[in-house]
Amino acid sequence: MAITQDKKYAILTSGGDAPGMNAAIRAAVRTALANGLEIYGVKYGFNGLIKNEMEKMDRGSVSDIIHRGGTVLYTARSKRFHSQEGVQEAVEVCRGQGISGVIVVGGDGSFRGARDLSACGVPCIGVPCTIDNDIACSEYTIGYDTALNTCIQMIDKLRDTSQSHDRCSVVEVMGRHSGQLALNVGLATGATSIVVPEVPFSFERDILQRIKETSAKGKRHFLIIVAEGVGGVMDLAKRIEEITEIETRPAILGHVQRGGPPSARDRALASRLGNAAVELLLKGESNRVVAVQGSQLEHYPIEQALNMIKTFDLNLYKMTHMISN
Repeated sequence: MAITQDKKYAILTSGGDAPGMNAAIRAAVRTALANGLEIYGVKYGFNGLIKNEMEKMDRGSVSDIIHRGGTVLYTARSKRFHSQEGVQEAVEVCRGQGISGVIVVGGDGSFRGARDLSACGVPCIGVPCTIDNDIACSEYTIGYDTALNTCIQMIDKLRDTSQSHDRCSVVEVMGRHSGQLALNVGLATGATSIVVPEVPFSFERDILQRIKETSAKGKRHFLIIVAEGVGGVMDLAKRIEEITEIETRPAILGHVQRGGPPSARDRALASRLGNAAVELLLKGESNRVVAVQGSQLEHYPIEQALNMIKTFDLNLYKMTHMISN
């Protein structure tokens, strides 16, 4: 049975943090307050919901956070919430607190939690926020643009020393099982080669041959971008050096990609999606994900959003390699 509407919403951030989460929280809180609602911030994601770790938020609670990375509500992954017992505990907390809607900011794992809560009568709206940009229903996810620019800045610095020593750099970027981040990092940094899970990889063709072709045109330093879902940068760098005799260094950029102030694009997107999530709850919607396609905001049933497959732009991948030599 659905929970009775009594003008109390909650918001939580779940899964991996991403730049722009705070901007989404700010927009949702202030939209709720502007509509005369109470809104509560849940600490530590679904774990905090189960443990009833929440506090009432006001305008001051979200003042001066739009520019901050991370999440003021903290985040965690909850094993307990994967069980029906855990979900039911969260439902009971929502009933006890009179929560009539929950906004869940995160990625696909977070949306599965929102789906399960919705199925038990707690209306939920998901806000896509992940640096992986792997939520298929949304052209962009909050945090992706910032992570992309962070990678570019770090690789530009790495390129300086790589060029000074005539080295090959093999750089792993995040993205989990998606090559979206690696593809656009490779395009923006002029990588010699890009290795992603979506495209079959040949060491001879995609690494050695490309280094040979680039070297023939006078270049003496090389950049290989490898998606996290492929991995193996240590072994790949060792193999390149053994065969080509070019000094080769591996680099794993790691979790710095998740940090830092969000870009203008991520702040704007997060603000729009946080606002839209509250507006959907006000209209009586539940079990939906807000998304952006082009410049337009859309929303989809969570199950449909989870089943959609993100298209990998093979033409862009081919073009990137065409212009890199």
